[in-house]
Amino acid sequence: MTNILIADDHTIVRLGITILIRDMLPKVYIRDVDNFDLALKEMAKRHYDLIILDINIPGGDNLQMIDVLRLRQPKIKILIFSAYDEELYALRYLQAGADGYLVKHSSEHEIKTALHQILNNEKYLSSNIRQQLLNGSVKARPTGNPLLALSNRETEVMQLLIKGSSVADISKTLHLQLSTVSTYKTRIFAKLEVNNIIELADTVRMYSSSN
Repeated sequence: MTNILIADDHTIVRLGITILIRDMLPKVYIRDVDNFDLALKEMAKRHYDLIILDINIPGGDNLQMIDVLRLRQPKIKILIFSAYDEELYALRYLQAGADGYLVKHSSEHEIKTALHQILNNEKYLSSNIRQQLLNGSVKARPTGNPLLALSNRETEVMQLLIKGSSVADISKTLHLQLSTVSTYKTRIFAKLEVNNIIELADTVRMYSSSN
């Protein structure tokens, strides 16, 4: 019996993935939750072979989720299933320890391929990510996308800023000092050449949708 946990705050996504998995695996136990805290509580009750995790989930939304999950269950496989831009986020999460990264507009074939590979102890890399690796590191790629110049921590802070989080909120979420978050915010604005959150959100939207 394969045990799979789906952590996503969109009911239709959880339902769709559940149907796809049941069609793929005849013997499977599936549990779904809509926030990160419930995912951790569920993992305290049962061993899971795989968690399918949305990045933008209540209680999560940062790279530290990977470490937290592995502290609970060191051998669990982690497939990130997100609407966030693959070119900007995939390698960051893979380098943090995820076993695969899928964007939510992936085809049924891609999703099944990713699930099959990860459940068979292989990493899943999309063709786009394999090409990134062939071309060198994210920072070395001459894409002209300024978002790729941000560090992992700057990317986390940026994502929280455009969601409307204050510096104080981000400080609590990422367990950083207020002055540290303010420094990251200043660096982000400088690197992206923006002056306020509205311009920041517009820049992120423009470069994320251009891929």
